[in-house]
Amino acid sequence: MTSTPSATRPFPLANLGTLVMMPWSGEASDGRAMPYLLACSLGNGPGGPEGATAAVERLLGDSGLSVGGTTDGTQKPSLPVTLLVVAGQAVVTMPWLKTQCTVRPEWLEAVAERGWAYFLFTTRPWPGDAPGTTVAPEALNMFAGDEETLKAAAHVILPARSLRT
Repeated sequence: MTSTPSATRPFPLANLGTLVMMPWSGEASDGRAMPYLLACSLGNGPGGPEGATAAVERLLGDSGLSVGGTTDGTQKPSLPVTLLVVAGQAVVTMPWLKTQCTVRPEWLEAVAERGWAYFLFTTRPWPGDAPGTTVAPEALNMFAGDEETLKAAAHVILPARSLRT
């Protein structure tokens, strides 16, 4: 019997379930504003939370990212993960998917100053009910700042690109 290597099999996007990306900005240790993006599954795919976790792990691996590791995209121009900032939107493109979210003016200012955003993509599904169009800052802080969320995430310094005219 012959099997197809996983690298050549299509990625089953449905296993991710609903993917959400949430932006925020806050003061970093250098005293300047830091633009953050957090991506996670809601765990509502056909395999439930466990299936979503496995799917996110595969997506991260296929993208050259490691769970628990930090990748400096400013030093890896061939990284297949990109950030486009345009018309008040942050658009992250990875192999197999593209996701976007609306960002606030203070996030835009922070990314313009730094030239990059700190992107976390966690294998840990969002707990409880799905977040609405806005997430309470307390809920986002609790989830994004939780040690389990951080350990289960790929951390990426993601250069911000914009459309040039």
